[in-house]
Amino acid sequence: MPGPEGVAPPDGVARGGDGRDLPWVPDASFDGGELDCGSGLPLLIRRHIDPLAPGRLLELRSREKSVEEDLPAWCRMTGNELVHHARRGDEHVFLVAKGAFVPPAAPAAPAAAVGGAGREARAGAARAPMPAAEAPRPVVALASLPAPAPAPAVPPLAVFGVGSWPRPRWMLRAIHDRLEGRMSDEEFQATADDAVRLAVEAQLRAGVDVVTDGEQRRDSYASFVGARLDNCQLVPVTDLLPYVEDPAAFERELRALDVPAEKVRHPAVFGRLSRPRPLARHEAAFVRGLTDRPVKVALPGPYLLTRTLWMECVSDRAYATREALAADVVRVLREEVAELLADGVALVQLDEPVLSEVVFGAPSRQRTFMCGALDARRDPAEELALAARLLGEVTATFPRDRLAFHVCRGNWTPDERAALAGDYGPLLPFLADAPVGLLVLEACTHRAGALEVLADLPRRLRVGVGVLDQKSPRVESVDEVHARMARAVAQFGPDRVVFHPDCGFATFADNPIAPAAVAEAKLRVAAEAARRFAGAKAP
Repeated sequence: MPGPEGVAPPDGVARGGDGRDLPWVPDASFDGGELDCGSGLPLLIRRHIDPLAPGRLLELRSREKSVEEDLPAWCRMTGNELVHHARRGDEHVFLVAKGAFVPPAAPAAPAAAVGGAGREARAGAARAPMPAAEAPRPVVALASLPAPAPAPAVPPLAVFGVGSWPRPRWMLRAIHDRLEGRMSDEEFQATADDAVRLAVEAQLRAGVDVVTDGEQRRDSYASFVGARLDNCQLVPVTDLLPYVEDPAAFERELRALDVPAEKVRHPAVFGRLSRPRPLARHEAAFVRGLTDRPVKVALPGPYLLTRTLWMECVSDRAYATREALAADVVRVLREEVAELLADGVALVQLDEPVLSEVVFGAPSRQRTFMCGALDARRDPAEELALAARLLGEVTATFPRDRLAFHVCRGNWTPDERAALAGDYGPLLPFLADAPVGLLVLEACTHRAGALEVLADLPRRLRVGVGVLDQKSPRVESVDEVHARMARAVAQFGPDRVVFHPDCGFATFADNPIAPAAVAEAKLRVAAEAARRFAGAKAP
């Protein structure tokens, strides 16, 4: 039997998981049955191939004819290699390498079939246990929500980051090793603790008034939730190719973006959502042990999560409608926000950047956001009404002065031409009624329009004004940033404003917008500029 092109097969042949001859011994094997690539097969492939080391082989057996054509396209898009394909009666047998195939130096002894569980196929191989396909787990919900505890106040004219901070390279490796099952949670958390210490120390050296953990444990600002929920699986964006209306157009759009789509992961729902572990409570607890300054935690908002999680042909197996999914998203977020406030977190920030796509996105439905734009956009008025309702349901009964709301226009690339533009006019009614105490808004970029558009916001709302361009490698001067602050103070008054960059410095872990040294320098400039307002802060 011939081996892969350009590679001589080993002497003899190996037995596949079903006892059939294969040119190489697979490291894992599973039966895809009659599933096609539009009905969940890529999610099962991902679940079995993720824990393998690069270059190792997964055997897939399938009785669905369309897989013969669709699997090579999936391999090409995801950067995996189709090493072997044979047909035996009504069954197809595929060998897929994780990444580029690395032939073994010598053939290993045949391994027994596992039907979806892991196996040792080569002598001395060591890796995380192979996960079998899981049945949906039962929903677990809190019987009652805890009451908020006191927290240090966020002072007027405070300076802080929006959320994310650039990760060290070793932290990026740990994120991928954990996602792909090659690192235990205990080892991952210890590694992340070190990264958080560095991020917090940098913020404190810069002189910020409110600290975040830099989202060091997250692969992105929103999709990380998928790894913390039951009945949810994180898959690379490229795996979603079979689920969109126009796969060829989707592939072109991914190539046009600067985000490494094969690394950015998207949550896929295969059962009712449940929160068996905190989303970010553990992040906040560690930061609060490092500093006495107020701590802010950012969470993806309910509209963003609903749009991100709702994918036809996947989530509709668990939820009849997007609104049914949204009800569980609200429940999960309410539980998380309640526990964060009960732990003494000063600010919980809900991120809804995709609202800009609702009001400014082109009718072409080009994906201006990597997450939250896979579902077709509906009428903007209906979408804003849904977003407002969900935000109100999440925040109901919580103290508004402990809640913040962030909206931006995209932060996956420093190319300003690729991001959305437009002033806050279309969003002004939404912002004015937002059931929070603080708005965290872009204002530095010209794409955000004039600050004066926000002049009629209710006085009950504090306004976070972006005064740093996180996308530019140039560190602004203190005079330049102070001038931006002065305009905001003149517009809203000194008691209502706080300052920050327009968005995070590393929204997507693998695609930081700025190096850590630049991020620290920018925050230091902002802190120094804010100190110029007499009596605003202690020296």
